[in-house]
Amino acid sequence: MNTDPREWVSEYYGKLLASTADLKTNACCASGAPPAWIAGALAEVHPDVSARFYGCGFPIPQAVRGATILDLGCGTGRDVFALAKLVGSTGTVIGVDMTDEQLQVARATEAWHADRFGYGKPNTSFRHGYIEDLASAGVDDASVDIIVSNCVVNLSPRKDLVLAEAWRVLREGGELYFSDVFVDRRLPADVAADPILYGECLGGAMYEADFLALARRTGFVDPRRIESSPIAIHNGEIAGKVGAARFSSVTYRLFKLPGLDAGCEDYGQVATYRGGIPGAHSTYWLDDHHAFEVGRPERVCANTAAMLTSTRLAAHFSVAGDTATHFGAFPCGPTLAAAAGRIDGPEPTAAASCCAAPPQGAKSGCC
Repeated sequence: MNTDPREWVSEYYGKLLASTADLKTNACCASGAPPAWIAGALAEVHPDVSARFYGCGFPIPQAVRGATILDLGCGTGRDVFALAKLVGSTGTVIGVDMTDEQLQVARATEAWHADRFGYGKPNTSFRHGYIEDLASAGVDDASVDIIVSNCVVNLSPRKDLVLAEAWRVLREGGELYFSDVFVDRRLPADVAADPILYGECLGGAMYEADFLALARRTGFVDPRRIESSPIAIHNGEIAGKVGAARFSSVTYRLFKLPGLDAGCEDYGQVATYRGGIPGAHSTYWLDDHHAFEVGRPERVCANTAAMLTSTRLAAHFSVAGDTATHFGAFPCGPTLAAAAGRIDGPEPTAAASCCAAPPQGAKSGCC
């Protein structure tokens, strides 16, 4: 039997799965309904593309008009085409995948989507390649504003290379915004190497603490969790193989911002959302505990201030103060708007989680 996980994945998604219905778990299927602003774009996607979608969330960020976006493991292109609608005719969306059968479906509908969106020509391109080696797919250094990925990083045997390549191709101020499968423990070798479990996005699932450590070593110093939902395993054979391990679909955003602090530091800065982000008419959620209501000043740490002023979000935020005077550690918890309840955003998770869990007895904090 071939021992290369990439061969298992190519065989599983290229030949064994004819549609989403062939999956044995919901690990590779998004759960819940997308927000209206995403649902509108998804409704424009060709049914042949949607029928072979195997994602685990909705990693489609806001404020993307005119951006250059790269989709890692794009499959038949569902997210690529939804994003192609959202970036407009001046934006570009690139899909990279290693499975020829799925790329054929994507390429066959490019002209159809461009016509449906009212564009003179497609603003999409699909390239055969590996997410561990984006150079082979022609993706240059610092050439991309946003990277998205939907339940694909777990399928890579070299997640360190995936993150390193993401850092390389992102422009400064860009971000990796992705949904994937995480697990609450390191899986035994025989479970991790099971071809069916791997194809179902379970064998390669990331232990969250290991992922956070890897992200920081790569340069993504302050990973921010956006939302999380449990994965149900209704197949008895698969449930028996994974035992007590529990899996979740988690969405993260990782900004390429050199110079961020290792922890949350207080410089007396205050951020205000000015509005204007599609889908965030009254409140914008940066992560699962940072929500910003239009016109309402919120105290923020220096890292959050940088994320709001040194990225594409700068057009929608103002931040008062600088980093001239340090006031110590920032007591990072839910913003006032986040504490007030769910508005225009994801359901906040129980704990603030942009970094590892705080020590026992400590209050929840960003870091």
